[in-house]
Amino acid sequence: MAPSAPPRIRLAARCRAVVDSPGFGAGVLALILCNAVLLGAETYSGFAAAHRELLAGAEDVFLALFAAELAVRAAACADRPKAFLRDPWNLFDLAVLLAAFLPLVRENTSVLRLLRLSRVLRTARFLPQLRVLLIAVGRAVPGTLSFLCVGALVVYVYAMVGWMCFADSDPVHFGSVGRACLTLFLLTTMDGFADAVRAGLELSRLTLLYYASYVLLASFVLVNVLIGVVLGSLEEAREQERQARLDLKQQNLPEPAGQTSAELRARLAEARRALDEVEAALARTPHPARADRPSDRASAVPGGGAPVGGALQAVAGPPA
Repeated sequence: MAPSAPPRIRLAARCRAVVDSPGFGAGVLALILCNAVLLGAETYSGFAAAHRELLAGAEDVFLALFAAELAVRAAACADRPKAFLRDPWNLFDLAVLLAAFLPLVRENTSVLRLLRLSRVLRTARFLPQLRVLLIAVGRAVPGTLSFLCVGALVVYVYAMVGWMCFADSDPVHFGSVGRACLTLFLLTTMDGFADAVRAGLELSRLTLLYYASYVLLASFVLVNVLIGVVLGSLEEAREQERQARLDLKQQNLPEPAGQTSAELRARLAEARRALDEVEAALARTPHPARADRPSDRASAVPGGGAPVGGALQAVAGPPA
């Protein structure tokens, strides 16, 4: 960074160097894990009662450190403030941090504990593979909702058929549509499938077709469709993460060593002036097509005049 740069630019460059360093990310990750351990320690009533003041002071220290971390990240975007707000992780960190200072939240122990627990999710920011998985889960939500609608429709249809066929003989499992839906939902996970088939065969062999068709459709076809949706979302999340890393590398390309932007612009202007001088010298040089005219013959022959020699000397420069 050139010394003549504005203070805001210099501050952003220094803080960006700190944020991009591996030690900063490792330190924040260790801070989040320590906070998680502190939350777990508070679940032991004897330990929490004996060290109540110590745990409260540790929570204040963690809150101050998280605030300092977010301040450094905000300062790293001092030259482009909108970039800080465009990052969803920054917005999440800001919301968690500011909510801890709200009076209603600090007075409610349960809400405050849930808020502190949400800090554990910040580990995804420093673990790329975990971040990819979370992005994939978010992208799979629309497809999962469609899967749930289709699955609910299949379960309801089979539940109505089961209620009509087995309500009198097996009222415990098919006495109503609700019980039938619950039974079929458990069969989706293959829980109690053998017992259901055994009980159905005592009534009729056609029940085997009912259970087999349902398990084939619900446990194999629909579940594989859901797996395909999740795998597609995972591939999209990996591509998004790869593109984000590429964009970050392109934005943080360093300048050539030992050369500032002003020096590069000066060298470019000098090269342009040299190019203009060469073009002017070439314009003063006679055209070859006019060399057979008597007036141009003397200048066309080697050593016959100064124009060609002067032009060549202007292009080549002074002799060494």
